[in-house]
Amino acid sequence: MNDAETMVLPRLGPAEASLEDPWGEGGGTVPDRPPSAAPGWRLAAWLVPALMMAAISLLGAGGPGPRAGEEASWRAATSPWRDILHPGDAAVAPYHLLIRASAELFGASEPALRGPSVLAMAAAAALVAAAATRAFGPGTGLLAGAIFALLPTSARYAQQAQPYALALFAAVLATSLLVPALDRPAKRRLALYAGSVVALGLCHVVALLLLVGHGWTVLAFRREAAARWLAAATAGVLPAAVLLWFDRRPGAWLGPVAEPNLRALADLPGQLFGHAALGAVLLGLALFSLPLRRSAAVYSAWAALPPLALLVTAQATPIWEPRYLLFTLPAWATLGAVALARLGGGPAIRAGTRTGG
Repeated sequence: MNDAETMVLPRLGPAEASLEDPWGEGGGTVPDRPPSAAPGWRLAAWLVPALMMAAISLLGAGGPGPRAGEEASWRAATSPWRDILHPGDAAVAPYHLLIRASAELFGASEPALRGPSVLAMAAAAALVAAAATRAFGPGTGLLAGAIFALLPTSARYAQQAQPYALALFAAVLATSLLVPALDRPAKRRLALYAGSVVALGLCHVVALLLLVGHGWTVLAFRREAAARWLAAATAGVLPAAVLLWFDRRPGAWLGPVAEPNLRALADLPGQLFGHAALGAVLLGLALFSLPLRRSAAVYSAWAALPPLALLVTAQATPIWEPRYLLFTLPAWATLGAVALARLGGGPAIRAGTRTGG
């Protein structure tokens, strides 16, 4: 899929750099697909981050008693089926039903109820690495998955019985299905993408802000597919819209929220990434990796546009809460991996993917 012909992009690399390679990394046009790599590299690229995330998550998943924000999930897990749904709780009903079903099968102990979050984050780490491998090569994919697994907030929400980990996984799945659905449009691919959007909205409705990034990607690179994407996205949003229609008290499912101010914005990197210094480093790497080739522009839109959309929405209603942006972590981790590969690891990584096994 080539860049839209109407786009005007600044030339940031050497004079001979092409539109697809503005940094001059390859001295010419860079294909969408990275060079082929040994099967062992591709397997390790997603398997290692998944195991890392699972191990880190399991270390703290058995903590005693419900943590902050888990009380509603614990009540749903230990209540009779008829008592799970309450007025004003429609938006979180799908997650509470999942937790209740999990408790029916595996019990209501702390590790059992946090199991869905652990599994979701481990699967997300694997999918982050697999998607980055497809776009940039297995070396960068492995690095992206490892960065994501090592972020403190990844482990924190993997160890909590809340819907944020599942929403994050759904966001990674939806984004990984977006490009194939646009490149090779078919009813099956569009249906899969719509299904991932359904899961995203049912896990947490605010995570549907991801579609702002997807919409920008479509308009920037595949305008001719805009109608198909809009139809699939609209179909995916409908179940969450129906739940919101019946949910008369949004504060019941949003929880404590605030209006954004300068202090809240300054605290966002530390709250989103786990530590302010770590957030500053990752944001700096992401800015350095801001690319003008299509594959990484998808991640730039995923990382940057949903926070801006939430900020704009928060001007009208108090909905600002950093944890609602957890689903952008995979994009920031991938942009950081791309930047690190560009800063010095790129040649070594490319050599390893050609010769490694």
